[in-house]
Amino acid sequence: MKGARKSYTSRLEKILAVLYFLSMATTPGINRIAERKLRDKQARRAQIITAARRIAELEGWPNVTVRRLSDEISYSQPVLYAHFGNREGILAAVAIEGFQEIGLALEKARKRVKRGNAVEAVAAAYLEFAASSPALYEVMFSLSLNVPFDDPATPPQLRFAFSQLLELFQGQSSKPEVIPELFWASLHGIAELTRTKRFPRSRQRERVRALVELFTSKMKHHR
Repeated sequence: MKGARKSYTSRLEKILAVLYFLSMATTPGINRIAERKLRDKQARRAQIITAARRIAELEGWPNVTVRRLSDEISYSQPVLYAHFGNREGILAAVAIEGFQEIGLALEKARKRVKRGNAVEAVAAAYLEFAASSPALYEVMFSLSLNVPFDDPATPPQLRFAFSQLLELFQGQSSKPEVIPELFWASLHGIAELTRTKRFPRSRQRERVRALVELFTSKMKHHR
């Protein structure tokens, strides 16, 4: 009886060992398949966003529809819906990408300054971004999208972009967001009024200098 039990235990251990070996052998293959699927999904998502931006820059956002994108990149409409849910989801993804890009542009301008005025460098970079990518800037700010600002659900890309303005005015107010918000509002107003041709571009440099003087004099007075 003991011998039979011992033999059964031995066979069970061998079976478990084989099963463990097989699972270890197949896991890398499964992981590679999952990784490839993830890469393909990310590539499709990036392709859809790029196509949306290209159409918007050439023809405007009203022409960026799920059907048009489907024709443009040869994916079925269900594939686009699977990635973004609806047209607004696509536009929101473009807007979030835009905030990452403007954040990087502002960070580069801020860190590049050694002896000059970082506030002026960031202001110029902001307005240059708005002027060079008008359709992207429009979807970031002017279209009605469900992208929350100053909220626990705010995407990290938006927080990153705003942090570049926060860095300029460290310690200037008991509420650190207020002055950067006013600076941002001023830059956005200039960008929009210039884009809609209410402000002539010929005086843009003077506007930037005057704006910077207003905010840097506030900083000097505070100190």
